[in-house]
Amino acid sequence: MNRLTSLSGAALLAAAAAVPLPSHAADIVVLNEGFRNVAKLSDWAQINRSVPPGTGWFQGNPDVFTAYNGPDNAYIAANYLNAQNGMGVVDNWLITPTLMLNGLSTLSFYTNRSGEPGFFDQLEVRFGLGSNTSADGFDTLLLTIGGDVAFPSDWTRWSTNLDVQGQGRFAFRYLGDAATLDYVGLDAVRVVTAVPEPSSWLMLLAGLGAVGAAARRLRK
Repeated sequence: MNRLTSLSGAALLAAAAAVPLPSHAADIVVLNEGFRNVAKLSDWAQINRSVPPGTGWFQGNPDVFTAYNGPDNAYIAANYLNAQNGMGVVDNWLITPTLMLNGLSTLSFYTNRSGEPGFFDQLEVRFGLGSNTSADGFDTLLLTIGGDVAFPSDWTRWSTNLDVQGQGRFAFRYLGDAATLDYVGLDAVRVVTAVPEPSSWLMLLAGLGAVGAAARRLRK
């Protein structure tokens, strides 16, 4: 009897696990940045670990290419001068503000490069839990653009998903031998996190409560 009760309970738990999760999730935009004024970015951080360090990320130059959206210079850019005088190794980080994520979340953005042949621009996208801005904390590599694979020479949209509950920051890392790098731009950075509607959660909790009551009846 005890074995039958145990199996029935297990079956109920399996049934509960098979209940579809709420499908009417509301998208919450927690970051939407178009870089109209890089000098006034709020709560973003930069770390230039280039050797030797040169310039940081800067306002887009419309003479190289215009922005994906908005005024011609409304994007943020990095180039080979992130290492002093364009000689050395570039390792230049742009870090988003601390974001509160509630489960499945999507980062999307647009990138572009100057299109000059013979260069191998490379951009990594990383994630780190919490509010720390130390480069070592961004141990989750989400995307690598360029490097051995051609970096798109026109505005191209990228997106990546991750499931995180709590605070975190995304980082864009421009890197490589300065002699192999040219110029890249970044625009329309957006982060959306999905939160189930309260009514959906109540329905799910009510269903789990009914399953618990049935399990208690079987144990009697």
